[in-house]
Amino acid sequence: MKKALIVVDYQNDFVTGSLGFSGAEKLEGPICEKIEQYRGEGGDVIFTFDTHGEDYSVTQEGRKLPVPHCLKGSDGWELFGRVAACREAGDRSFDKATFGSLELAEYVRGKGYDRIELCGLVSNICVLSNAVLCKAALPEADIVVDARCTASGNGELHQKTLDVLEGVQVTVLGRQEETK
Repeated sequence: MKKALIVVDYQNDFVTGSLGFSGAEKLEGPICEKIEQYRGEGGDVIFTFDTHGEDYSVTQEGRKLPVPHCLKGSDGWELFGRVAACREAGDRSFDKATFGSLELAEYVRGKGYDRIELCGLVSNICVLSNAVLCKAALPEADIVVDARCTASGNGELHQKTLDVLEGVQVTVLGRQEETK
């Protein structure tokens, strides 16, 4: 089975920086464990980087979310904590100026993966966007999101995102239903 783990935007600005939120730092250990697992099983590890330039404020995203973040080369753009140390020189990475990466989708299609697992941040934005693109690129592949390895600053929106992912036939692992 040919498989890959995609670590989506686990960058300083989404964990402790300008768009950081409580709980994002708790994903560090589980994401590192996933990376080690995939490497141990011979799978590929791929990283995406939310990447903006000095012109961020004049982009559509910058106008709708006027919080500069992930400026290429800044500390906020770098991978967070131990996840940065887990990245190896041969790992494929994608800088992306928007939520989803068409380049990533074309890459995974060309590789013909049987299974793609996504983790990282933010569940209801970039993880969702890239999971849907991967599903479109490889409709017969098992696309997986482990709920223990992704999060959002909005818990309700995070749960709804997991529902949407399941609705488009993405396998959601580790989901803990909210207690009411």
